[in-house]
Amino acid sequence: MSKQSEIPGVAAVIAVASGKGGVGKSTTALNLALGLRDLGLRVGLLDADIYGPSVPRLTGIHEKPALDDNRKMIPIQRFGLSIMSIGFLVEEDTAMIWRGPMVMSAITQMLRDVAWGTLDILVVDMPPGTGDAQLTLTQLVSLSGAVTVTTPQEVALHDVRKGMMMFQKVNVPLLGIVENMSFFLCGHCGERTEIFSHGGGERAAEKLGIPFLGRVPIDPAIRAGGDTGNPIVVAKPDSPQAQAFREIAAKLAAALQTGEAGAAKSRIASLLDKIKRPATGN
Repeated sequence: MSKQSEIPGVAAVIAVASGKGGVGKSTTALNLALGLRDLGLRVGLLDADIYGPSVPRLTGIHEKPALDDNRKMIPIQRFGLSIMSIGFLVEEDTAMIWRGPMVMSAITQMLRDVAWGTLDILVVDMPPGTGDAQLTLTQLVSLSGAVTVTTPQEVALHDVRKGMMMFQKVNVPLLGIVENMSFFLCGHCGERTEIFSHGGGERAAEKLGIPFLGRVPIDPAIRAGGDTGNPIVVAKPDSPQAQAFREIAAKLAAALQTGEAGAAKSRIASLLDKIKRPATGN
């Protein structure tokens, strides 16, 4: 951990992780970043999933970042967020056949060689698992905390518990668990169907002794927004799904305000007044 240092201008860094793929981690990371934006915070989003970057498609961004006078990459601005992804630098269908050192180098560059400007929170969309990318991030940056995304069924929760234990071992505060695709609410009859079981996220949070941040229902609109680059918090801000993301974002902001996650007091202090600012537009 001796290599850890601050990112100039960035007050807090939050990792959004999962123990396995397919749980909607990138979609959750993007919509949580938008929820934090709606609190009036200045928010960045870093797509650190080198092998499978999803943020370019989720945001509809196809251009490459420009360089500033110091030869640092300038994040793409979209939806009021500052966004960077390895997917902006390579063709969409390119297979990233990289060994660990190349992955570590890419993540280092996206942290250090990007002109992030002044941000209250940088949300990092982590790749699934507990490999080189996760260890590189924890070595380079003092994380304010980690959020894990799961679905309710036991096979997903088993991997989530392992992922959260990894963050515990490297002394990263655990901000809590988000249960994605928690249930389906029929748009015609209003019946609630728990497709992937029920309550798994809460049980995992209780077992680990960390907060359960909330549930996000499964809905075709979330999938459609991801396919078209128009996330649900932007496309349908008044929907129950968007409201769920904003409520979870508010809990994250509250944890950072009070320092309950064990984050550095100096960084938390810089957020206190800004969280109370009026919400920004798109």
